[in-house]
Amino acid sequence: MNPQGERWTAERVLELAPDAASRTAGAKLAVPGPWSGAGAHTGAGTGAVWGECAGSGGRPYRTVVDLAGPGFHCSCPSRKFPCKHALGLLLSWSKGPEAVPEGAPPDWAAQWLGERREREAAGSGAAAASGPSRGPADPEAARRRAERRARRIAAGASELERRLADLLRSGLASADAASYGRWEETAARMVDAQAPGLAARVRELASVAGSGSGARETSRLLEECALLHTLGQGFLRLAELPEPLAATVRARVGVTPDTATLLASTPLVRDRWLVLAQRDADDGRLVTRRVWLRGRETGRMALLLSYGAAGRAPELSLPVGLALDAELAFHPSARPLRAALGTRHAAPAPVADPPPGGDPEEALRAYGEALCDDPWLEGWPVVLSGVVPVPGQGGGDWQLADADGRSALPVTPGGDESALWRLTAISGGRPVRVFGECGHRGFTPLLAWAPEPVAL
Repeated sequence: MNPQGERWTAERVLELAPDAASRTAGAKLAVPGPWSGAGAHTGAGTGAVWGECAGSGGRPYRTVVDLAGPGFHCSCPSRKFPCKHALGLLLSWSKGPEAVPEGAPPDWAAQWLGERREREAAGSGAAAASGPSRGPADPEAARRRAERRARRIAAGASELERRLADLLRSGLASADAASYGRWEETAARMVDAQAPGLAARVRELASVAGSGSGARETSRLLEECALLHTLGQGFLRLAELPEPLAATVRARVGVTPDTATLLASTPLVRDRWLVLAQRDADDGRLVTRRVWLRGRETGRMALLLSYGAAGRAPELSLPVGLALDAELAFHPSARPLRAALGTRHAAPAPVADPPPGGDPEEALRAYGEALCDDPWLEGWPVVLSGVVPVPGQGGGDWQLADADGRSALPVTPGGDESALWRLTAISGGRPVRVFGECGHRGFTPLLAWAPEPVAL
């Protein structure tokens, strides 16, 4: 909800867009012409905006936005979430009551809002009712299913070990682009073995094998083989590992608790979680949305993952730059980062100050410490303060250097160069504060403060 009755700014609305094309299309619909029956209600507990937008068909598209969350619904066939109609409606609403007046929602909007809140209430009740004392409805059946899956994953890990041994016996030079299909087949077998984490790593190995045969590619291929071997052996010897590391191995293989179980069985961490960044990745099979949070009081970093069918964005969408009073349940791990979103106690609200940050050396130290607990970690979220973006010769090989030039971090190669130039424009040669992921490939900038947060 929107307890203060304040209308969002256009910048806040556009932060919710899944891509640049949606921002452009939504902005074109932020005019009175296509809309009819648009209205809003921002009273306590019922914050919503609705309207009907004329489309190419005979019937208008019915669009409604629940400001608590937020949540979106539109009768259009778009696979993007939120769609351009929801963005256009919110942009119109942001202009003031003369564009979208206050009122009571029509029946179709009230029905969707009511059903959505009933689902949320039922989900909260189910999570509360399924506490540790109750456990699964049939513990014995759940145990048997877990054992069957563990045997399938172990068989898949053993097959993967044989495949890696064959590769090393024949030499890494044999893993060229022509072998991509064989590795893709191996990845499919890992999926059949219910080990999606192993499948993802096999596909990463396949992409490295197909990228070239130079010294850098061969070195990277050997690294991927070592990581796959370590992960497979870790799962085959779970009983010998300390529990935090065993939990990390299970998560990396793809054995994770469902959200309801996690929320019911894990201590919840309540904080005002600052939404630092939100990014989507589409591999052709699944859209993965990554949302990074930081606790204002605890200082903890958290990563929320949500998924959508191929080409369709996930439903979870949080406004970057605002803080959310909510409870999180962290997945078991030697270095907990991934979390599930529990009860939200208030709508996202602005924060007074950006989070504290460190220099490049501190960022590298944080990543190194996390890597000791989780050798398969691709990157660790950090906030850098007082850094200046520095393009290399010809605009390549970017770095983020501290103001006095004592230390610097290379920016991830192959990143969005337009985002780097935007960061340079924000900086204007002056030190800025930047959030991103620090990993073995370099630093990936995701958000900057100038003094307002700007997604990169």
